[in-house]
Formats: sequence, structure tokens, C-alpha cells
Amino acid sequence: MSDFLRVQGQRIEFQQIHVKSGAPVMVFLHEGLGSVAMWLDFPERLARAAGVNALLYSRYGYGKSDALGGPRRPGYLHDEALKTLPELLDRLAVERPILFGHSDGASIALLYAGSHSPRAVVAVAPHVFVEAVALDGVRAIRNGYERGGLRAKLAHYHDDPDSAFYGWNDIWGSDEFRDWCIEEALAGIECPVLAVQGLQDEYATMQQLDRMAGKIRRLETLKMDHCRHSPHRDQPAALIDATVHFCRQIDTPNGRETALYPEP
Repeated sequence: MSDFLRVQGQRIEFQQIHVKSGAPVMVFLHEGLGSVAMWLDFPERLARAAGVNALLYSRYGYGKSDALGGPRRPGYLHDEALKTLPELLDRLAVERPILFGHSDGASIALLYAGSHSPRAVVAVAPHVFVEAVALDGVRAIRNGYERGGLRAKLAHYHDDPDSAFYGWNDIWGSDEFRDWCIEEALAGIECPVLAVQGLQDEYATMQQLDRMAGKIRRLETLKMDHCRHSPHRDQPAALIDATVHFCRQIDTPNGRETALYPEP
């Protein structure tokens, strides 16, 4: 069951999953067409496997959150990472979370980590810059939304599917977004980062992970075969295993080399 609160003046849908008292919180940041509901049971499966609590929310324009009041601007992911997410975490008293972001959500997680101090980041299919293959995918999916069955599918997960779809597709397909890039923010990331990408990703190439290498000091990468843009759908068990292993290697706050989540 979802709850609601106002963040940056908008009504935002969120959901909390309690697994263990005192455990860190893993915050799930959805993709460009995602929402709380579109994660299905993946967050709970991962949270229970890792022994963490979880927080999910639908960004402005998605799910049961308020529909967009106008077109998005090129800096909308920066606004989410540097304004909305910090306010949301403060309102819900979440300190030093583990951020688990997918696609646009992974970019938001990286931007947040570049100027804040999360415990760790899991960036799944992150966008660090805009590739031609992404623009091809944006154009192709618009046809599926307007002439195929995608709109009906998204209506199951969004109160206003047009807000969710066009809010994302219009800005990503615009000329002003083609130079969008977050590489400068990566150098400010001090926490451990696990970057994951499918080898058959239809929206990005391995250049995304390559651009992260050398800029993020504590970076691990995972390249998954037989996997497209959504590893949590194509390879959920493998992604859960990799994330749990990563979480168990995170340093404790005092810097000791002990596992944050020791084996039971």
C-alpha cells in the first residue's frame, strides 16, 4: 500500500518495506517510464536477501504521484538528485542510504552521490551521457506508445500514462538534451559504486561504464549477458546475488574492513 507526502510542492507516492530494525535503507530510483508499482516484487526480494529496509517512490509525473504541469527541462535529473531526493530523504528521516537506481534512476543516484554521502550506489543501466543508440530507442518506443499497445500497458502503473511517457520521451528526444552529460559529477563520488549493464542493452553501449571507470575511485562493474536494458527483469536472481555480495563488502562508517551485512 502506498503513502503520500508533498515534496518540492508536489504530491509524491512512496512505499516502505520494513525488513529489520536498525538496518540501512535501500532507496529504489526507477527508470524513465517506471513507478513504485512497476518494480513488482523485486525490491522486497532484494531487501530481504540483503537484510536491509527499502524505500520506493514514484517521481513527479509518474505512478500515483502528481501528473506533470508542463514539459520537463534538460536539468530535470539534476533537480531530482539535488533537490527532490534530499528533501524526500530528510522528510522520511533516511540517513546515508544505499541507492539502487535503474536507467534515469541510476543517473539520479550518481548525481546525488556526487554531492552527498550515501552509503553506496548500485547503478543499473546508468546514463552518463546521451548515445545515438539511446535516441534510436526513444524514437522507436514512441511509435509503440502511439500505435501499439504500450499506452495500455503503462496505464496499469501510472494514473496518467501520457504524463509519464511524454514527460520522458519529449525531453530525451529533444535537440537541447543531446549534450546532456554528468561526467563532471562522477569525480565527487566517494562511496562504493556497483555499475551494472546488460550486454544486449538497447539504450546504451558499454561506453557508459567505460566513462565511469577512472572517475569513480571505488567502482565495481558487472556486465550481464542475455540481458537488455532492465537487468532486474531479465536476470533478477543474478542481480540480487551480485547486489547482496556488493553490500556485504561495504566498509563500515568507521572505515574498518568488516562486512556491513555479515552472513547469518
